[in-house]
Amino acid sequence: MKKPLIVVLTGAGISKESGIPTFRDAGGMWHNYRIEEVATTEAWENNPAAVLEFYNMRRRQLRQVHPNAAHKALAALEKDFPVQIITQNVDDLHERGGSRNVLHLHGELCKARSQRNPHLIYPWCDDLHLGDKADDGAQLRPHIVLFGEAVPLLPEAAQWARRADIFLIVGTSLQVYPAAGLVHETRPEVPVYYIDPAAQAVSVPNPLHLVREPATRGVPLVIQKIRDDFTG
Repeated sequence: MKKPLIVVLTGAGISKESGIPTFRDAGGMWHNYRIEEVATTEAWENNPAAVLEFYNMRRRQLRQVHPNAAHKALAALEKDFPVQIITQNVDDLHERGGSRNVLHLHGELCKARSQRNPHLIYPWCDDLHLGDKADDGAQLRPHIVLFGEAVPLLPEAAQWARRADIFLIVGTSLQVYPAAGLVHETRPEVPVYYIDPAAQAVSVPNPLHLVREPATRGVPLVIQKIRDDFTG
């Protein structure tokens, strides 16, 4: 039997269990920061130092957390099936957990890029300051899709979703577009497993399975079902 391609869309909920606060939950990041001041194109133009410090804080925080059981279960799944992960998260917990095929829709905390040339990208896990320059002489900025910017990897993510034989949604409210629309790119016959404590029915023609569990419980449960279905 041909092994199905499993495509996974992950959101803030999977990283929350590692200790990274979400943005919208009570006590989340947007309760302490205003989006307009730290995560928009206007903020970068008007006060780049504040934007840099916000992402420096997040980078420091990232060094204090570790992949959880859900990250590790998805990585282990690669031993038996082809797996592609589309994540809305900018952390590197999927990679540190062992996943090899990860597409970061909204950018990556541990990278910086030239303000002038978006293709001039550098590994960067330390603090980033005004005056740190790319090789083209331009200021380095976080390699993050700010509010007000296009999502350059969206077409590639949509292609991944169209090729999926099984589609998992993990730890996301499906309220953030355009990422939330990726489920509508899947073929109608493709089963969709929506894993989140607050999972609600999605208006799709697909066979839909709601798994109202946190990622660390729900992901291993769904993976075991997939293994049972295809490996016996």
